[in-house]
Amino acid sequence: MSDDIRIAINKPEITSGEEIHGTILLNYNGRFDSLVINSLIENSSDTVSIELINKKRVNCPYSRLSMLKSDIGDTNIIEFVARTNHLPKDTPSSIKFRASLIQEHKEIASSVTYLKIMN
Repeated sequence: MSDDIRIAINKPEITSGEEIHGTILLNYNGRFDSLVINSLIENSSDTVSIELINKKRVNCPYSRLSMLKSDIGDTNIIEFVARTNHLPKDTPSSIKFRASLIQEHKEIASSVTYLKIMN
């Protein structure tokens, strides 16, 4: 894992409908065009919606959010709040979050973290 970008979730398990609080730390000193946050609920077509970025409401009902560098500004910490209404069937489900830095349509750094959705 690269130290250029790091994504972390504040707790390892949630229940359906519970807020997911995460932080992205940027230590990258080079050029980049955008930051992309992806989420995936494994073995499901359900989605995770990002609701807040740095305490500002966003309307992103999709599992992918792209932010231009100009939107990020000079900060190196991005906090986000997300939520899903996914209900696991028999066993807990896993959510994968991935944060990537993009420069000229190429991924130059990324970080991945997981959490469980409990039944």
